[in-house]
Amino acid sequence: MPSVSAVERSAGLRNRHDRRQADLRRRLDEAGLPALLVTHLPNVFYLSGFAGSAGALLVTVDAVRFIVDNRYATVARAAADAIESEAISVVDVESSYEATYRDLLRASGVSKVGVEAAHICLAQYDWLQTALAEEGPELVSSRDLVEAGRLVKDASELQVLTEAGARISAVMEDQITRLRFGTTELEVAANIDHAIRKAGFERPAFDTIVASGSHTALPHARPGSRVLKKGDLVLLDFGGVYRGYCVDLTRVASLGAPSDEARSWHGAVREAHQSALDTVRVGATTAAIDHAARSTLESKGLGEAFGHGTGHGLGIEVHEAPRIGRRRVPDGVPDPEDVPLEPGMVFTVEPGVYLPEHGGVRLEDDVVVTTDGYRLLTNVSLDLREVG
Repeated sequence: MPSVSAVERSAGLRNRHDRRQADLRRRLDEAGLPALLVTHLPNVFYLSGFAGSAGALLVTVDAVRFIVDNRYATVARAAADAIESEAISVVDVESSYEATYRDLLRASGVSKVGVEAAHICLAQYDWLQTALAEEGPELVSSRDLVEAGRLVKDASELQVLTEAGARISAVMEDQITRLRFGTTELEVAANIDHAIRKAGFERPAFDTIVASGSHTALPHARPGSRVLKKGDLVLLDFGGVYRGYCVDLTRVASLGAPSDEARSWHGAVREAHQSALDTVRVGATTAAIDHAARSTLESKGLGEAFGHGTGHGLGIEVHEAPRIGRRRVPDGVPDPEDVPLEPGMVFTVEPGVYLPEHGGVRLEDDVVVTTDGYRLLTNVSLDLREVG
């Protein structure tokens, strides 16, 4: 007999995915869609718990068809069994995913079906449109129907992200202390990637960034053969995927005593980082957070050196909604990406300055919005530490 805790975990899993599917059906009804073909794998994971590299869901008013090829049939059936719902069934792909979609859509009896416009490739869309032209539902371009549910994290997601934040913070603390003169950026990156997996993460959340010296002026620098030298700033930006959820963290250290210039950059970015955090509260908009960080750097003459947004959402994907950036439309015109904060939203705060051929600084933390402000998921000193 399973233990009480095992039964509770099973019930929690079942209720969580049932609730997510029910929420999606409500949004489908509001959009006037009787069905949605979910092909974006992070959305498939969110709705079912399935984490394979191929698969899809056809969600209708009363059923969920779980579409996988034979590589994932066993895993998919286990995921479906864990949800314990008669409404979900696994459909095996026999010839191709497209042909299976066609056959299921023709048999569904619905007049139209939404497709995830931001994620289905043009060739696949054209194939389906042609295949369904004479018999089958109309394909309707849809956006963010699943992502709307992912915007606010539930208690189970926050528990995973909290644990992931603590683990990635420990990796950062350890890796900063290991920085030494004479090693290459690639060697440091390899050590970090090993440490991420050793800390219990499934994989790095993205290609690890290790930049030293003038390379720190490149926001998404790729680690190379450059050797770390005395006086270098070293920027470490990495993350991990833990139980399906991503965390992301950036710190800067100095090999030996930093220059006055480096101290000045770091101090400005640290102040901008805190200004952004001070703005995080329920009801504040995402653009307001960006404005707080950006105006701080502008006041120090570094506005032009800050070229990217202040942050991005975190969750199943390392970059998801909400976007923490400048408004993209004129004042007075509604910007769908400038959203008010709600409890449970999770995102990064990562202002930076980059001066080509000189260097740069970025400081990044992960935060969750709470009813009384925010809580940091990552916890590593923001000091410009001297190592080496």
